[in-house]
Amino acid sequence: MRIMGAEPRRTPERTRDTLERLRTERDVWVSTAHPEHGPHQVPLWFRWDGHAVWMCTGAASVTVRNVRAEPRVRLALPDTFDVVLLQGEAECFPEERVPSDAAEGFAGKFGWDPRAEEGDFVYVRVVPRTVRAWRGEPELRGRVVMRNGAWTVRPRPGGGEPQTAG
Repeated sequence: MRIMGAEPRRTPERTRDTLERLRTERDVWVSTAHPEHGPHQVPLWFRWDGHAVWMCTGAASVTVRNVRAEPRVRLALPDTFDVVLLQGEAECFPEERVPSDAAEGFAGKFGWDPRAEEGDFVYVRVVPRTVRAWRGEPELRGRVVMRNGAWTVRPRPGGGEPQTAG
């Protein structure tokens, strides 16, 4: 798809835009798979803590079952024009083991604290290993903005324009 008049963003701008979306978006599509039951995809609320994505879902959910059997996951922000895909390994934290800053941050963002609910919930943390970001065909080249867990440009503290890594 060619976007008329759109100039491809350079990597620092893509990284900055990606980090801003991770800070401000509410929903993420979570794709998991189970060796016997196959793929599963579901939208969940998420919080970005600057290093990892934190989500919360029912302890008996298909997502939790799949992550425990196969921790490799893919996350996608819900915009097919401004694509952000994250890949990493998920780790489950029962309510009693979740770090307090993660649980408090999640509750603060959504005004909902799963620890106060009836039923059992599990927090799922994904530290991305790869992040891809692009807007249409002009940005397919250079879409990898994180590789092997490291941003290809260093984000500036406070969210300013990222610097070239190295």
